[in-house]
Amino acid sequence: VQLQASGGGLVQTGDSLKLSCKVYGANFPTWGLGWFRQAPGKEPKEREYVAFASRTDMPPMIDSKEGRFVISRDDAKNTVFLQMNSLKPEDTASYYCALHRGSTYKLPINYDYWGQGTLVTVSS
Repeated sequence: VQLQASGGGLVQTGDSLKLSCKVYGANFPTWGLGWFRQAPGKEPKEREYVAFASRTDMPPMIDSKEGRFVISRDDAKNTVFLQMNSLKPEDTASYYCALHRGSTYKLPINYDYWGQGTLVTVSS
């Protein structure tokens, strides 16, 4: 299983950005999908929950840490997206997508596979 995240870059405060994460080698509809972020200087265990989309074969559920972040999934393309709006300097981080099964989707420990991260830098 491999996850390939893309779409990061340097933006200004107030801008929007859409991240993508394509998944290879997994039965995509049977996995929950999460986005986390790791601020500069932080350890992987300190990754912060950003958003979650439930697996397609379960009752649908979408969640995010705040309304500026919107997660969506396209099962036909094995891809999950993260639309980020009204970006702030404190959103600067590497953003990671991950595959989830089990409980407590806000905890990184409950994710089985991770992408490599894509860096988002928001200038003031």
